[in-house]
Amino acid sequence: MANNVLKVNGIAIASIAKINGQNDTDLAKLNGEEFTGVTDAHTLISSQTASSSSSLSFTSGIDSTYDVYEWHFVNLHPQTDSVYPKFIVSTDGGSSYGVATTTTYFRALHGEDDSPAALAYITGYDAAQSADPMIMGEDVGADNDQSLSGMMTLYAPSSTTYVKHFTFDTQNSNGGDESSRQFIAGYVNTTSAVDAIQFSFSSGNIDAGEIQMYGVATS
Repeated sequence: MANNVLKVNGIAIASIAKINGQNDTDLAKLNGEEFTGVTDAHTLISSQTASSSSSLSFTSGIDSTYDVYEWHFVNLHPQTDSVYPKFIVSTDGGSSYGVATTTTYFRALHGEDDSPAALAYITGYDAAQSADPMIMGEDVGADNDQSLSGMMTLYAPSSTTYVKHFTFDTQNSNGGDESSRQFIAGYVNTTSAVDAIQFSFSSGNIDAGEIQMYGVATS
């Protein structure tokens, strides 16, 4: 058995040590072989940073360019303690919000003092054909070090054939000093294109934090 790696995917490697001495900062070549580098399917379309904002709205860039869109929430910090982050969508570019939506909601919870520890479906936080803002987390704390982070995924928002499916995976430090992770899914019950979305808290402003919107390449 050979003690040295001579080839990787059929390409001769004279010395792995040369990788560390590679001068091409863009990884254009590896030991003289063309190398395209690692690409990420995500394209950052826009981002918004909260500063005592009543809401953050994305009213452009949601179209047929991508089949999948993601919103990444980075440390959304509320002005008011123990509030619920929410979202609502629009089919007219944000001129009006509120389309019948059905959701499911379950959550894992664990306190800093080791109690409680629970995993449960929360019937009070789901929705059935509601046009009101949908809950995407719970009881986010307003202590200086508390916030919510996570991600929403929206599928084929520009489709005029199917309802618009979405999923959430969010995590926050809540007002009871507990780790709360939410798993939410549902659909916007319309065959009209969804082209705008708005995020807010159930009470008070979004004091700080960032939301990034990405398009995910189809190939």
